[in-house]
Amino acid sequence: MSHTSQLARRRRARSFGTLGSLWIAITLGAWSGCASGPGTTSATVGPEAPPRVNVYAPGIPVSHPPFTVFHASWKTRADAHYVYFEHYGSYAETGSLIPSLLRELAAQGLEDDGPPFALFYDDPAVTPVDQLRSRVCVPISGARSPRSPLRYEVLPQCNVAYAVVSGAYSEAPRAYPKLFEYMETYNWEVDGPIRETYVVPPTGDRKLQDLMCEIQVPVATRR
Repeated sequence: MSHTSQLARRRRARSFGTLGSLWIAITLGAWSGCASGPGTTSATVGPEAPPRVNVYAPGIPVSHPPFTVFHASWKTRADAHYVYFEHYGSYAETGSLIPSLLRELAAQGLEDDGPPFALFYDDPAVTPVDQLRSRVCVPISGARSPRSPLRYEVLPQCNVAYAVVSGAYSEAPRAYPKLFEYMETYNWEVDGPIRETYVVPPTGDRKLQDLMCEIQVPVATRR
């Protein structure tokens, strides 16, 4: 790899590593109606079902801040149907749309098929802030025709490099540089929007270390 390419990759890693504050506007009760997603289980005890509790089983060891020890791997991600809100502007604002998205989902009688996730399309190092494109999304089962303001799309199957990180969701982007380093070992480059799936809702008395975010980066071999 050329020196110029190395500098570009490092700049990209730094810029994504400072997204920050993604979840600062999320209230603790925002996910009270969120269903268990892939890799989660639900249990019913007694005559009435209690609120569903996510028990996430990551496919690789969880990486913990400050990510001195970091675990990454790759997999083929299946396609996923989802509804979403699109956002243009600072990535620090993206997460604040998730409670509204969940309320609109419920208002239209649609059921989620897993935990919410966000998609980030642009490199903050080279894209003006007001042009940064992101989406807040909720997976659903099968094709749907939601009413505005919801939109529907399918996230296509692809190969992704991924990691599962613990801690405050606002800190998840700090793991990006480590994941990009892992990609370097395979000569991979980013080939689509980065996905953050918030697999454990920040509700009740959960501690920050109990939260988990799966970061997925679509990859392709660098030409």
